[in-house]
Amino acid sequence: MCLGIPGQLVEIVSLDDHRAIVEVDGVRREINIGLVMGDPGGIAVGDWVLIHVGFAMTKIDEEEAANSLAFIKLLGSVYEEEIDQFAQEPELTLVADPDSSPLSSDTTEIAATNGGASSDGQEELVRP
Repeated sequence: MCLGIPGQLVEIVSLDDHRAIVEVDGVRREINIGLVMGDPGGIAVGDWVLIHVGFAMTKIDEEEAANSLAFIKLLGSVYEEEIDQFAQEPELTLVADPDSSPLSSDTTEIAATNGGASSDGQEELVRP
């Protein structure tokens, strides 16, 4: 099951690359903040976001984050599985598509890296 999990922004890694670090129940991960950068008020350290598959989907307030986390924790093992998955997700790296030029948003690939390669030694690529 995939849930949107509330996390607090603790560091902005790169605004140009839309990368930031969030903390969810003591676990820190790098996420993409591109979808929320244009929200009213922008995005800043301390903001709460709803995270799904490595992307901040929307900004939420602290009360909504606390309520959502409390509800998800009531689900028991589902919450534990989500936190375990969140902690183990491969980091995302932007890679330009070598078959197109110049680089544009529709020709960008996201490479999920486990040390740069999948179990068969090939880089895993996911198109947005």
